[in-house]
Order: sequence, then structure tokens, then C-alpha cells
Amino acid sequence: MTHRTAFVAALVMSAAVASTGCGHVMMMMHGKNVARPSVTEFGTGPRTSASSQFIATLQPDQPLRPRRMHTVRVAITDAAGVPVDEATIQIDGGMPQHGHGLPTRPRVTRALGNGLYEIEGVRFNMGGWWEFRLAIDAASGSDVVTFNLAL
Repeated sequence: MTHRTAFVAALVMSAAVASTGCGHVMMMMHGKNVARPSVTEFGTGPRTSASSQFIATLQPDQPLRPRRMHTVRVAITDAAGVPVDEATIQIDGGMPQHGHGLPTRPRVTRALGNGLYEIEGVRFNMGGWWEFRLAIDAASGSDVVTFNLAL
């Protein structure tokens, strides 16, 4: 093997390790100095959005567990408790202490009315602390709700 071939092979391997998201290298790089929220900040809600515009509650179809595909409903109201319909919701999240995101791309597949939305494709690939974030865009404004989940 030439030096150039060895260099290219090492570069490809480094990229593969970095892209796995939860490899030991990534955990060492991203897992430091990330403070876990207090126990009162965990759970499926109700949770108030960052600017207090919305209140959201996750309603999983079954208890959230690692390595299972989930469908999760989310109930969204405004600050006064009025259901928010016709919202656009983007889903994001990950493991802050590990430095990686969700292994799937969950999305809202149905608006069920009365402020209730169905999210499919939710999967957590391992146990630990996960953030599950909803970016809500409605006629009344836009805001983000973060759920801290311990799986």
C-alpha cells in the first residue's frame, strides 16, 4: 500500500467514525461541559415554549423506549389554553451529551384538530438524556418547545 493510499484510507475511516454520531470520538468531543437539566425539566409535558407563546404536551402511543419506532401525538395550545390549529411543526432533537441528533427524521403526518398533531418516525437509538424539540409556526407567532426525555 502506498503512502497516498494509506492516507486516503485513514481519511475515509476518520470520516466514517465522525459520521456515526455516537462513536467514542464524538462523545469525547461533544459530551463535555453539557449540564443535564434538573429532574423537574424532564417529561412529556405540559411544557411552555421558549417565549411562552405555546404550551405543548407529548402523547406517545406507547412508553418511549430506545430502539423502537414511535408515533407521538402532540397537543398544542396558546398561553391561554386555546388549541392551536393549522400550525406548521418542525421536529429536531438529539443527545446533548453525545453530540448527535435523532437517528430518524420525524415529521407531522396528520393534523387531528383541536390542537392535536400526529408525529411519525420518532426513534431513539439508545438510552440516556434526549432533547426533543418542536419548532411551532402558527398564525399567532413562532416559538420552540423543548422536551427533555430520559430513556
